[in-house]
Amino acid sequence: MRFSFWPTPMLPFEETLSLGQHVADTGWDGMWLADHFMPNAEDTSAPWPEAWTTLAALAPQVPGIRLGTMVSGNTYRHPAVLAKMAASLDHISGGRLVLGLGSGWQENEHHQYGIEFSTVSGRLDRLDEACQVIKALFSEKQANFDGEHYSLKEANLEPKPLQRPLPLLIGGGGEKVTLKITAKYADEWNVWGTVDILKTKMAILDQHCESVGRDPSEIQRSAVALLFVSDDDAFVKKMKESSPQPVLAGNLNEIRDTVAAYSEAGVNELLVPDFTLGQGQGKIDQLDRFINAIAPVARN
Repeated sequence: MRFSFWPTPMLPFEETLSLGQHVADTGWDGMWLADHFMPNAEDTSAPWPEAWTTLAALAPQVPGIRLGTMVSGNTYRHPAVLAKMAASLDHISGGRLVLGLGSGWQENEHHQYGIEFSTVSGRLDRLDEACQVIKALFSEKQANFDGEHYSLKEANLEPKPLQRPLPLLIGGGGEKVTLKITAKYADEWNVWGTVDILKTKMAILDQHCESVGRDPSEIQRSAVALLFVSDDDAFVKKMKESSPQPVLAGNLNEIRDTVAAYSEAGVNELLVPDFTLGQGQGKIDQLDRFINAIAPVARN
């Protein structure tokens, strides 16, 4: 199992860089950035660096680990432009990029920037077409595509990505449509979830793979959950019951057991956000404790 780090989007670049260099030096496998333009909140004035620009600056200075977006909203950029960006960054990083893509969900940034938000079904239709556009540009000398939302006419994308293929990750847990899109096009898939949530959704993903004639083992699976390591049973119980997001909570042995359960369920990568890890040296200490005392139970 791989273990990757997801820093808070609002950090200054210098701190994001320092954290990236630290996790690269201490045995982590990847680093992911959220691709949004502002907080999903009433007050959107907090600093929020753009993800792809940041990844391009990180890539030459954070060696050896995978880098990716978790995830890029397909609504933000034409998929051909996104494919060009991804291919270029794959070269800058020496073949370490993962293109994380989703349908787009955060309404406030669309409203403020005048980006069409469409409906849920409309965004999913666009995501399906976008995957076809991106994969065609990555693999074909000249790509042609005539869809309802996007078109390509003898389109070139050079240089091609270093990775063949450059991994396309689909983010999201929608069981009827998102997982079917994943089954058709994705190399990797990510969802927020506990072990039980992952088991349920992976079984549905496998069913979609069967329906489209895809080998389920071709798709790597990853999970995200908020980390709370504590010996305080009452606090752990409160976090499990009150957190709006799935949590990985318990004492050190309980966390080890849960991480092992993710691996046994077939999860290939676990993402650890720093949103709950405090600040400064305290955050570094928690990251080090996780990678040194917890991750080894599920290392391949």
